[in-house]
Amino acid sequence: MRILLAALTLLCLVATARAQDIAPESPALTPLQALLQEHRAAIEQGARRGIGPAIEALRDSGLPEARSVLEKWQARELWLRKSDGLFFLAEPAEGGYRLIDPATGETAGSATRDEVTQIRPNSGIRAVLAGALVQFQLTDPNPAVRAAALDAIARRSEATHLDALRAVLEDETDPRLKARKARLERLLTISFDPDPDARIAAIEGFSGDIGVDVRAALNPLVATTRAVTPGDPPAGENIARRLSPGSDALEREAAYAMLVEAGLAPPRIGRSEIRAALAANVEDGRVGGVPVAELNSEDARERAYAGLAAAGLVPAHVTEAGIDAALAAHSFYDRYAEADPRVTDAASAALATIALMVGVNQMADLALDALSLASIYFLAAIGLAITFGVMRVINMAHGEFIMMGAYTGYVVQQLIPDYTISILVALPLAFAITFGAGVAMERLVIRWLYNRPLETLLATFGISIALQQLAKNIFGTQARPLTSPAWLDGALVINDVVSISYIRIAIFVLALLFLGLFLFIMRRTRLGLEVRAVTQNPRMAASMGINPDRINMLTFGLGSGIAGVAGVAIGLYAKVTSELGQDYIVQSFMTVVVGGVGNIWGTLLGATLIGFLQKGIEWFNPSNTLAAQTYMILFIILFIQFRPRGIIALKGRAAGD
Repeated sequence: MRILLAALTLLCLVATARAQDIAPESPALTPLQALLQEHRAAIEQGARRGIGPAIEALRDSGLPEARSVLEKWQARELWLRKSDGLFFLAEPAEGGYRLIDPATGETAGSATRDEVTQIRPNSGIRAVLAGALVQFQLTDPNPAVRAAALDAIARRSEATHLDALRAVLEDETDPRLKARKARLERLLTISFDPDPDARIAAIEGFSGDIGVDVRAALNPLVATTRAVTPGDPPAGENIARRLSPGSDALEREAAYAMLVEAGLAPPRIGRSEIRAALAANVEDGRVGGVPVAELNSEDARERAYAGLAAAGLVPAHVTEAGIDAALAAHSFYDRYAEADPRVTDAASAALATIALMVGVNQMADLALDALSLASIYFLAAIGLAITFGVMRVINMAHGEFIMMGAYTGYVVQQLIPDYTISILVALPLAFAITFGAGVAMERLVIRWLYNRPLETLLATFGISIALQQLAKNIFGTQARPLTSPAWLDGALVINDVVSISYIRIAIFVLALLFLGLFLFIMRRTRLGLEVRAVTQNPRMAASMGINPDRINMLTFGLGSGIAGVAGVAIGLYAKVTSELGQDYIVQSFMTVVVGGVGNIWGTLLGATLIGFLQKGIEWFNPSNTLAAQTYMILFIILFIQFRPRGIIALKGRAAGD
């Protein structure tokens, strides 16, 4: 037997030696290939649950080619050779594929389609790969790539990103990106750092910060879930509040439903189910010992069902007393998702401070909106204030001059495709056209109706309707676009709450320019001196050689021209239709009446008051704009009872009329 074993051992040794002489020596695996081989099974299987260690090993390997492999893997450009299980990159070639060593980038032979398998990660694995690549992108020389990595982390944060950010934070050279990294690191500290003190410090550092990202990080910490447990709550629960069944916070029926859902109490039997059970268990004219003829009341049916339950024929019925007992034996409470009470206390305090700051900034945003609306009303009303103050003419067609200016801007844009140049051309052209229309209207109609306010009102109202119909005949009823230049697109964003569009800023600036221009004309020119003279005392002005008719004509033309310019500005954000002017004529008259007729400062104050009042009412009742208009008119009616001449009363002829 020993001789036989020795012979077999000798034969094995000889066979092994011959095999080593015949088989070629296997090439040494590169560190990258060795790492891939270590996780080959998980990579081949392609399941997201088990792929994490493989991706993390590549990410943390420190190999210079690790990033390239992860990117190729994500792009489905990683292949497996079936004969030896090695991983390669592949490029289409004649007869199959050219294999490339992922570590060296050198050609490693070729293979047919049947000799290789493509590694195809699903969407879940590609997301994990994207998260792993963030670490490399954070140190990329290109600032745009680093910024994109920060965007990716902000969209989909993971615990691993925290260490990655901390590792590269001090080495960042771009001040803007460094500030973003520091902010993101603090946000991730709140969500993922295991040290409660570090989380609390990060939370306190964001106190008063109204950023949406901060609120998104803090809100999950104070989120609560409703729970029920027999007796007292378990020790260690971070309880937000205890609940009493039957209170406003937790109705009695909802509390018992929680017990049933948790398997802590039997479900209630409804009346329909009781009737069905009784009907199914009638024997010899009785149900549960109760004659059928007596089942005409709830008490009788309850007794019959109790008899069936005692016999084991139906589930036991839960009585009201039983429900009360079950509720009293259990604790109901809201618990925080965050286990550490100190963290939730810090988050609650920070969110309270942030809520206060958000409210302050919302008021600032509302004030900006109101100021913007006031500038629009000022532009729309300044021309009306001039004509009404000097001529005492109620011009119901003033809104149509605004509409004419808007359509002028539209026509100019059809002729000049450059929006910046077209707006610069449209502004003076709209002034010229509406100035001419105003002069024509004054010469043909208004001059024959002085000191006849009712006839003037009816005449201008008729002209308003005629101009609207003329616009419909020329441009149709469809809204026409008046496009703003590209440099007016977007908004000035101050923070996550306060912002204002560039168009509204431009309208505000335009209103200030017209205020300055009007003041210059009225105080530094002969025309302004004559207008002021006619406004205060037309007879005395006429005796001094001033022609009141000429002043009235120029004044009406000036007011109409300013309305045309306002139409161009309003048309940049409002729809341009034949009814455009009607949307602003009421507010224009209210602005003039509240401010004081014929006074530019009164018009400015009136527009500011109307703008802030309208925005304030809309803030309290945002879903009903008609109610806002109604309340505003009621306020103005009350206002003129106390200030019938407006905020700034005009002296002279207007004061005496």
